Amino acid sequence: MRVGVLASGSGTNLQALLDADDIDVVAVASDQPAARALERAAAAGVEHRAFPRDEHPDREARDLAVPGQPVGHREVARLAPAFLARFPDRVINVHPALLPAFPGLDGIADALAYGVKVTGVTVHLVDEGVDTGRILLQEAIAVPEGIDRDGLHDLLRPLEHRLLVDAVRQFARGD
Repeated sequence: MRVGVLASGSGTNLQALLDADDIDVVAVASDQPAARALERAAAAGVEHRAFPRDEHPDREARDLAVPGQPVGHREVARLAPAFLARFPDRVINVHPALLPAFPGLDGIADALAYGVKVTGVTVHLVDEGVDTGRILLQEAIAVPEGIDRDGLHDLLRPLEHRLLVDAVRQFARGD
């Protein structure tokens, strides 16, 4: 399956897709010119480009400038409706919480602040809401006593990577 990836951060989920033998990452776009994800794309020989927020008059113009068929990335919180209309039910996001609980940009910190004993990862379709799209896959883990945000994110990353790759594979099969 040929996919495009939207990423704003370190690109560990992108790397999981790049490492999958049966997934062909053909393009990577970021709203952050210094995103490590762009370096990962370059190292893998994948076409990549930054679409900085300040180079477009608004979010919709930026989103419509992004080429390809995006898979998505958790740091991309919202996409313009016109962008989503170009790729109906084809934009996937990975979120570090058990949706519908703790949507938004920092589900990990929100879950810790609430005091949850169990959290996890959700892979879902992107719609016009914030983390409200149809859930494709989820997996839960226990939250270790006294763990901080970064430590919990380190525990969740392997789940993010595995579930995202599994979701893309299932998506490609039409499951």
